[in-house]
Amino acid sequence: MSLDLEPAGALATAGLVAREIEGNAGKAERAAHVSDRCANCSAQLTGPYCHQCGQMGHVHRSLLHLVEELVHGILHFDTRSWRTLPLLVARPGLLTRRYIDGQRTRYVSPLALFLFSVFLMFFVFSEVAGSNPSSSTRTAAKLEESRKELSNEIEREQKRVAQAEAKVGAARTTEEREDAAEDLADARADLRGSEFGLSALNVASDLKAKGGATPDRSQTPRMGWPATFERLGREQSQKHPTFARIARHAAENPDLTLYKMKNSAYKFAFTLVPISLPFLWLLFFWRKGITMYDHTIFTLYGLSFLSLWWALIALMGSSHVTQGLIGVAFLFQPVHLFMQLKETYALRWFAALWRTFVLLVAGCVVLSLFTLLVLFISLG
Repeated sequence: MSLDLEPAGALATAGLVAREIEGNAGKAERAAHVSDRCANCSAQLTGPYCHQCGQMGHVHRSLLHLVEELVHGILHFDTRSWRTLPLLVARPGLLTRRYIDGQRTRYVSPLALFLFSVFLMFFVFSEVAGSNPSSSTRTAAKLEESRKELSNEIEREQKRVAQAEAKVGAARTTEEREDAAEDLADARADLRGSEFGLSALNVASDLKAKGGATPDRSQTPRMGWPATFERLGREQSQKHPTFARIARHAAENPDLTLYKMKNSAYKFAFTLVPISLPFLWLLFFWRKGITMYDHTIFTLYGLSFLSLWWALIALMGSSHVTQGLIGVAFLFQPVHLFMQLKETYALRWFAALWRTFVLLVAGCVVLSLFTLLVLFISLG
């Protein structure tokens, strides 16, 4: 497994940013104070932290402690993390409600957890993708496998043609001769089809062996999402030139487009929060006492769980032992959303159930909007 430095650096940055958001609460100071005054504001110290600016009384000046801060910033699993993560998985609604109600010192803040979990998810995705064979290697392997299959098929068809020719020569009646001739024609048609397929594969292999050259894309039929972008580009070329340019670029360079989108997705993952909030607000706008702050905390904790859960699913998919559990892991996501809704907003079963269904649909819309946003940022 090769280490992708950019996601790794982003993960370290996220850990450090999350640590700064969290502050130093809950971390015991083990060293003695160098003086009785704060080095930052010169206030008289009455404890391990300054009561005016909050800085630690002890000022470290060792390289070892700097490395310790980096490791702590990345891992940052203190007592609050061990209180937060089990609740995030088993009782997400209780965790969200407690934080909204003001019980915040005991738990990791949703913003810090969101930052770290999102960067961790993209880091895992990058590592899992890097551990798999490259696309060019997979393509070459598929070409070779298809060539062998077609070669075996051609051998069978040649034997079938020879048998049909023998039957035509051995036919004694007109009816037998006509039936044998029909079988011979079918066998020859199948043989020509297999030979044509093998010729096409040989051309593709020759192009790949010559440095990855590809035929003229304008003459090659498109399939999948590049074809969709190409069609959209043609339809919108007159009405929206910018959209047409982006769609055309995505259709002509699908691999480059995916690479750019991957690099932009984790940087703009925070936009998932404002995109999600209007849909959540529409489900509760008539209820008094529920504010946008409540929805924001709900969204941050919910997206944090999804990020960690998808990272786990990606790791499960990379192992043959746990691949069978992926379906169960996906099914747990709507159950988790139901639990979070029910306990956060004190809903009855039916009220939580229909809101869960609506939010699942809204989640698909949010993901689509986020994908379009990342596409325009990457290629705009």
